[in-house]
Amino acid sequence: MIDVQRLRVLRAVADHGSFSRAAAALRLTPSAVSQHVAVLERSLGAQVVTRSTRGVSLTPAGRIMVGAAESVAAELEQARQQVERLHTGRVQLTVATFTSGGRHLLPGALPRFMAAHPHTLLHVREGEPEDTLPLLRQGAVDLALAYHFDGPLPVGPGPGSSLRWTALLEDPLYAVMPEEHRLADRESLDLAELAAEPWVLGCLKTEAYLRRYAARAGFAPDVRATTTDYFFARSLVAAGMGVSLIPSLALAPAVPGLRAVPVGPPAPSRHIGVATIDRRRDRPHVTSFIEALLEQAAPTP
Repeated sequence: MIDVQRLRVLRAVADHGSFSRAAAALRLTPSAVSQHVAVLERSLGAQVVTRSTRGVSLTPAGRIMVGAAESVAAELEQARQQVERLHTGRVQLTVATFTSGGRHLLPGALPRFMAAHPHTLLHVREGEPEDTLPLLRQGAVDLALAYHFDGPLPVGPGPGSSLRWTALLEDPLYAVMPEEHRLADRESLDLAELAAEPWVLGCLKTEAYLRRYAARAGFAPDVRATTTDYFFARSLVAAGMGVSLIPSLALAPAVPGLRAVPVGPPAPSRHIGVATIDRRRDRPHVTSFIEALLEQAAPTP
């Protein structure tokens, strides 16, 4: 029989990419982590990780077992919630969200949902998709507001077939610059027109995205500042550090002295939606929350 604790250890190794970091997260010693993995491999008769100077990576068998570990964790969490529901008589729902999406969608969706389900114990967790989508698959959250650019969702190392994506809205990226900039009064512009400008990044994940779009426009961006906060990035733009590419949902609250100019086609955009797991999608509270998000995201007539 496969030990659940060893699956938990393997999942931590997959998440952190090394025995030492997994050990720190689990509050174990690296040797204990290594021993758990070795015993798991002996019980399976197959290698689940490969070790190198760059860290630890999963083998095909390891990816299968991490997927199983996430399923087991999700089922145990769902069972815990059901037992708690028997004890309290109340349904719990945990929603994960990234900052700008939550700020735009949750204030309208939450009252709609709570009006229909006034006795629900609702929890909200903030985080980026690469952090919250694994939590969704592990059962720690019930649904996750997330986004992706022109690549796939960051669903983690396990099989992603059970993850279901409901599109909510498109979030175009704007070129943000000081209001005295030579292009600030334009109705739209081509990214190539900013080829000579220094750049400020408001999200580290947008760098690869910016570089792909810039390459199509024939230039390599000169990145002068990197941040993990769009408001801070806009403050740096206002201070003269450069220009930035910022999603429309992250343009509020306004920063004095700035202009946001649409980028012409092919316009860069974030795809925003809500992720759920198939086995929990049919829960009435999950479905009801998705409907509230869809209503909030719908264009105003």
